[in-house]
Amino acid sequence: MLGVMELLIVVGVIVVLAIIVGIYLWSTYNGLVTLNVRVDEAWSDITVQLKRRADLLPNLIESVKGYAAHERGVFEAVTKARAETLSAQGPADTSVAENHMQTALKSIFAVAEAYPQLQASQNFLQLQAELVDTEDKVQASRRFYNGGVRELNTKVKQFPNTLFAKRLGFAARDFFEVADRAAIAEPPRVQF
Repeated sequence: MLGVMELLIVVGVIVVLAIIVGIYLWSTYNGLVTLNVRVDEAWSDITVQLKRRADLLPNLIESVKGYAAHERGVFEAVTKARAETLSAQGPADTSVAENHMQTALKSIFAVAEAYPQLQASQNFLQLQAELVDTEDKVQASRRFYNGGVRELNTKVKQFPNTLFAKRLGFAARDFFEVADRAAIAEPPRVQF
Protein backbone atom coordinates (compact mmCIF):
# COMPACT_ATOMS: atom_id res chain seq x y z
CA MET A 1 0.00 0.00 0.00
CA LEU A 2 0.94 3.52 -0.49
CA GLY A 3 2.33 5.42 2.38
CA VAL A 4 1.11 8.82 3.44
CA MET A 5 3.98 10.51 1.66
CA GLU A 6 3.33 8.70 -1.61
CA LEU A 7 -0.39 9.50 -1.33
CA LEU A 8 0.41 13.20 -0.84
CA ILE A 9 2.69 13.13 -3.89
CA VAL A 10 -0.05 11.53 -6.06
CA VAL A 11 -2.65 14.03 -4.79
CA GLY A 12 -0.19 16.89 -5.37
CA VAL A 13 0.49 15.75 -8.93
CA ILE A 14 -3.26 15.49 -9.61
CA VAL A 15 -3.86 18.96 -8.17
CA VAL A 16 -1.00 20.46 -10.22
CA LEU A 17 -2.34 18.79 -13.39
CA ALA A 18 -5.85 20.07 -12.62
CA ILE A 19 -4.46 23.60 -12.14
CA ILE A 20 -2.51 23.40 -15.41
CA VAL A 21 -5.60 22.18 -17.31
CA GLY A 22 -7.71 24.90 -15.65
CA ILE A 23 -5.23 27.63 -16.60
CA TYR A 24 -5.08 26.29 -20.17
CA LEU A 25 -8.89 26.26 -20.49
CA TRP A 26 -9.18 29.71 -18.93
CA SER A 27 -6.55 31.26 -21.21
CA THR A 28 -7.92 29.50 -24.31
CA TYR A 29 -11.47 30.63 -23.54
CA ASN A 30 -10.34 34.23 -23.02
CA GLY A 31 -8.32 34.09 -26.24
CA LEU A 32 -11.35 32.84 -28.17
CA VAL A 33 -13.52 35.57 -26.65
CA THR A 34 -10.96 38.20 -27.65
CA LEU A 35 -10.76 36.93 -31.22
CA ASN A 36 -14.55 36.68 -31.48
CA VAL A 37 -14.94 40.30 -30.33
CA ARG A 38 -12.22 41.40 -32.76
CA VAL A 39 -14.06 39.73 -35.66
CA ASP A 40 -17.36 41.34 -34.59
CA GLU A 41 -15.65 44.73 -34.41
CA ALA A 42 -14.11 44.25 -37.84
CA TRP A 43 -17.47 43.30 -39.33
CA SER A 44 -18.95 46.42 -37.78
CA ASP A 45 -16.23 48.49 -39.49
CA ILE A 46 -17.19 46.95 -42.83
CA THR A 47 -20.87 47.71 -42.36
CA VAL A 48 -20.07 51.31 -41.39
CA GLN A 49 -18.08 51.81 -44.60
CA LEU A 50 -20.75 50.13 -46.74
CA LYS A 51 -23.38 52.40 -45.17
CA ARG A 52 -21.18 55.44 -45.81
CA ARG A 53 -20.88 54.46 -49.46
CA ALA A 54 -24.61 53.81 -49.69
CA ASP A 55 -25.24 57.30 -48.30
CA LEU A 56 -23.02 58.84 -51.02
CA LEU A 57 -24.80 57.09 -53.89
CA PRO A 58 -28.07 59.08 -54.00
CA ASN A 59 -26.08 62.31 -54.37
CA LEU A 60 -23.89 60.75 -57.05
CA ILE A 61 -26.95 59.52 -58.93
CA GLU A 62 -28.54 62.96 -58.77
CA SER A 63 -25.35 64.57 -60.10
CA VAL A 64 -25.20 62.21 -63.05
CA LYS A 65 -28.98 62.36 -63.63
CA GLY A 66 -28.77 66.06 -64.28
CA TYR A 67 -26.61 65.34 -67.33
CA ALA A 68 -27.78 61.90 -68.40
CA ALA A 69 -31.41 61.56 -67.36
CA HIS A 70 -32.05 59.06 -70.16
CA GLU A 71 -29.76 56.46 -68.53
CA ARG A 72 -32.57 55.13 -66.36
CA GLY A 73 -31.36 51.49 -66.34
CA VAL A 74 -28.00 52.49 -64.87
CA PHE A 75 -29.64 54.51 -62.10
CA GLU A 76 -32.03 51.67 -61.29
CA ALA A 77 -29.14 49.19 -61.14
CA VAL A 78 -27.23 51.42 -58.71
CA THR A 79 -30.34 51.95 -56.59
CA LYS A 80 -31.02 48.22 -56.52
CA ALA A 81 -27.41 47.43 -55.63
CA ARG A 82 -27.54 50.04 -52.85
CA ALA A 83 -30.68 48.49 -51.37
CA GLU A 84 -29.15 45.02 -51.63
CA THR A 85 -26.01 46.18 -49.82
CA LEU A 86 -28.00 47.81 -47.02
CA SER A 87 -30.17 44.72 -46.49
CA ALA A 88 -27.39 42.12 -46.72
CA GLN A 89 -26.97 39.93 -43.65
CA GLY A 90 -23.56 38.40 -43.00
CA PRO A 91 -20.48 37.95 -45.13
CA ALA A 92 -22.02 35.66 -47.77
CA ASP A 93 -24.95 37.99 -48.59
CA THR A 94 -22.71 41.03 -48.44
CA SER A 95 -20.27 39.40 -50.87
CA VAL A 96 -23.04 38.95 -53.43
CA ALA A 97 -24.23 42.51 -52.86
CA GLU A 98 -20.67 43.82 -53.27
CA ASN A 99 -20.35 42.12 -56.63
CA HIS A 100 -23.57 43.79 -57.82
CA MET A 101 -22.48 47.14 -56.39
CA GLN A 102 -19.13 47.08 -58.19
CA THR A 103 -20.85 46.30 -61.49
CA ALA A 104 -23.36 49.12 -60.95
CA LEU A 105 -20.64 51.62 -60.03
CA LYS A 106 -18.67 50.78 -63.15
CA SER A 107 -21.80 51.44 -65.20
CA ILE A 108 -22.48 54.83 -63.64
CA PHE A 109 -18.86 55.93 -64.13
CA ALA A 110 -18.98 54.75 -67.73
CA VAL A 111 -22.03 56.98 -68.25
CA ALA A 112 -20.28 59.89 -66.53
CA GLU A 113 -17.28 59.62 -68.85
CA ALA A 114 -19.51 60.54 -71.78
CA TYR A 115 -20.34 63.95 -70.29
CA PRO A 116 -17.39 66.39 -70.05
CA GLN A 117 -19.53 68.99 -68.26
CA LEU A 118 -20.31 66.45 -65.55
CA GLN A 119 -16.66 65.52 -65.20
CA ALA A 120 -15.88 69.20 -64.62
CA SER A 121 -18.58 69.57 -61.94
CA GLN A 122 -17.03 70.28 -58.54
CA ASN A 123 -19.86 68.44 -56.78
CA PHE A 124 -19.35 65.33 -58.93
CA LEU A 125 -15.58 65.42 -58.41
CA GLN A 126 -16.00 65.69 -54.65
CA LEU A 127 -18.48 62.80 -54.59
CA GLN A 128 -16.09 60.73 -56.68
CA ALA A 129 -13.20 61.43 -54.35
CA GLU A 130 -15.29 60.48 -51.31
CA LEU A 131 -16.44 57.31 -53.03
CA VAL A 132 -12.89 56.25 -53.91
CA ASP A 133 -11.82 57.00 -50.32
CA THR A 134 -14.71 54.89 -49.01
CA GLU A 135 -13.84 52.03 -51.37
CA ASP A 136 -10.29 52.08 -49.99
CA LYS A 137 -11.68 51.94 -46.46
CA VAL A 138 -14.00 49.03 -47.37
CA GLN A 139 -11.02 47.07 -48.68
CA ALA A 140 -8.93 47.87 -45.59
CA SER A 141 -11.81 46.86 -43.32
CA ARG A 142 -12.27 43.67 -45.31
CA ARG A 143 -8.61 42.76 -44.89
CA PHE A 144 -8.80 43.43 -41.13
CA TYR A 145 -11.98 41.33 -40.84
CA ASN A 146 -10.56 38.43 -42.84
CA GLY A 147 -7.37 38.51 -40.75
CA GLY A 148 -9.43 38.27 -37.56
CA VAL A 149 -11.51 35.44 -39.03
CA ARG A 150 -8.33 33.61 -40.00
CA GLU A 151 -6.98 33.86 -36.44
CA LEU A 152 -10.30 32.81 -34.86
CA ASN A 153 -10.83 29.91 -37.26
CA THR A 154 -7.28 28.68 -36.70
CA LYS A 155 -7.68 28.74 -32.94
CA VAL A 156 -11.12 27.07 -33.05
CA LYS A 157 -9.86 24.30 -35.35
CA GLN A 158 -6.58 23.57 -33.54
CA PHE A 159 -6.34 20.50 -31.37
CA PRO A 160 -7.24 20.29 -28.46
CA ASN A 161 -9.35 23.48 -28.78
CA THR A 162 -11.55 21.75 -31.34
CA LEU A 163 -12.71 19.36 -28.59
CA PHE A 164 -14.42 22.04 -26.53
CA ALA A 165 -14.62 25.30 -28.52
CA LYS A 166 -17.94 24.45 -30.14
CA ARG A 167 -19.46 23.50 -26.78
CA LEU A 168 -18.42 26.88 -25.44
CA GLY A 169 -20.22 28.64 -28.31
CA PHE A 170 -17.28 29.32 -30.62
CA ALA A 171 -17.44 28.32 -34.25
CA ALA A 172 -15.50 29.08 -37.39
CA ARG A 173 -16.67 32.26 -39.12
CA ASP A 174 -17.11 32.99 -42.82
CA PHE A 175 -14.56 35.07 -44.67
CA PHE A 176 -15.79 38.13 -46.54
CA GLU A 177 -15.03 36.98 -50.04
CA VAL A 178 -16.37 38.41 -53.24
CA ALA A 179 -17.34 36.10 -56.07
CA ASP A 180 -15.78 38.30 -58.75
CA ARG A 181 -12.34 39.16 -57.37
CA ALA A 182 -11.52 41.26 -60.43
CA ALA A 183 -14.46 43.54 -59.61
CA ILE A 184 -12.89 44.56 -56.31
CA ALA A 185 -9.25 44.42 -57.28
CA GLU A 186 -9.17 48.19 -57.20
CA PRO A 187 -11.64 50.97 -56.44
CA PRO A 188 -13.72 52.28 -59.31
CA ARG A 189 -11.45 54.39 -61.47
CA VAL A 190 -12.52 57.62 -63.00
CA GLN A 191 -10.59 58.77 -66.00
CA PHE A 192 -10.82 62.25 -67.39
